[in-house]
Amino acid sequence: MKRFTALYAAIDQSTKTTVKITALARYFQEAPEADRLWCVALFSGRRPKRAITTTRLREWAAERAGIPLWLFEESYPIVGDLAETIALVLPPHTQAHGDSLTDWIARLRALDQAGEATRKTAVLDAWDRMPAPERLVFNKLLTGGFRVGVSRKLMTRALAQATGRDEAELAHRLMGDWTPDTTDWHALIEAPDAGADLSRPYPFCLAHGLEDDPDTLGDPRDWLAEWKWDGIRGQLIARGGEHFVWSRGEELMTDRFPELARARDFLPDGTVLDGEIVAWDGAQPMPFNALQKRIGRKTVPKKLLKDAPVILLAYDLLEQAGRDLRNTPFEARRTALEALLNDLPDAATVRPSPLVPVTTWSELGQTRSTARDARAEGLMLKRRASAYHAGRKKGDWWKWKLDPLTIDAVMIYAQQGHGRRANLFTDFTFAVRDGNDLVPFAKAYSGLTDDEFRKITQWVRRNTLQRFGPVRQVRPEHVFEIAFEGIHESPRHKSGVALRFPRMKRWRHDKPVNEANTMDDLRALLAQYG
Repeated sequence: MKRFTALYAAIDQSTKTTVKITALARYFQEAPEADRLWCVALFSGRRPKRAITTTRLREWAAERAGIPLWLFEESYPIVGDLAETIALVLPPHTQAHGDSLTDWIARLRALDQAGEATRKTAVLDAWDRMPAPERLVFNKLLTGGFRVGVSRKLMTRALAQATGRDEAELAHRLMGDWTPDTTDWHALIEAPDAGADLSRPYPFCLAHGLEDDPDTLGDPRDWLAEWKWDGIRGQLIARGGEHFVWSRGEELMTDRFPELARARDFLPDGTVLDGEIVAWDGAQPMPFNALQKRIGRKTVPKKLLKDAPVILLAYDLLEQAGRDLRNTPFEARRTALEALLNDLPDAATVRPSPLVPVTTWSELGQTRSTARDARAEGLMLKRRASAYHAGRKKGDWWKWKLDPLTIDAVMIYAQQGHGRRANLFTDFTFAVRDGNDLVPFAKAYSGLTDDEFRKITQWVRRNTLQRFGPVRQVRPEHVFEIAFEGIHESPRHKSGVALRFPRMKRWRHDKPVNEANTMDDLRALLAQYG
């Protein structure tokens, strides 16, 4: 545990990539194999299930520290991190330990089935054995909030440096449905047949947002374009007579989309497709809200299967007849994809995502402006010669999204942020006008500069009307332009609508409240784009 805590501190205290890679590589070379495996698991999102509620942890920490709970609760938003707050308020440890990261995780996981008294005793004993830096790491494992500034690509690079293995091969090995319970270090990293896992997906190739004019990309003849669909990115794998569906977040979703099982009857063995899972009305994708009703469900009722059937709009062929095609130029992969899928019947529930003609950048821009009519978010631009690389690599793949929808709204509630913004009000609720009333319809917490957050924080403190726990009702005096990607009906909200990815685009100092948008404006947007 001491070695892992030192690694965590080295990573957390530096913004330099080289420092983080060096620290990780050293850990992968020196730590016991079981601890190395858990380190990879933690940094790739495979955290232990949280066994204890944060409410209980706050209560136990305040009790052990000998302070009233209200004082702990007041301290928490100032520190901005629950694990760190607990580590700071606890008295100095009185015992010692020599246990490893794996030992402590085993104890933690055993608490899942224990009674509350046993859990409390175990947690208090752990706190009493650890100095503050170790408590911080242990608390992050306890709360399930183990996040640190290490991307998967950075971790894979460090692993390649430590083991001498190819980075791309390691990235592929780390994909899939493994946990430290189902494998060991040798099988995951070193064994020659690690790629034999039938269900294992490939690391996803990701795109950067195009912010400059597309003319900067050079000759349009070097590019292929397709719609950027608003669905769930996924890989459909057909191997060994079975099929598997993976999300970009490495979640196995096979059972959630039973319609895609039909593809197994039409796709040759050894096929891997990359594409977008969308709800399909028979002619085009349905709004994302239709698909959202199925997200998170382990089983899908018959009515939902009927109301929001899904298909895979495939836009890349990663494996054919068991052969990895990722280093083949994209244009050739697209040709092979279309040859594979073009003649499949609708029953196959998979079809190629159509290419959008590219003649000139100007004409393509005109096509992009019609994206919402096609139920798309914009265009994807992919260099004809590009390989399917792992993660983001600037230059070959770009997402050219539509400008967001916007509406001018009035700020009516404010709440403090966390972390480095714990002393600032950063989370706001916005409303539109409905006659003489203000109807809340969206929350947003990003888009302003630090200086703007400081200014609005000063104003909030002087203009609070009421307090509801951490939330303050403020005078309805300020108008903000809210940008968002989509709008749909929502009976759960008072306004009857919900926005997709709302954020503050700008603070409208030039606009009084009586010129903010209205519920009628929201309904008009819903009718046009919902």
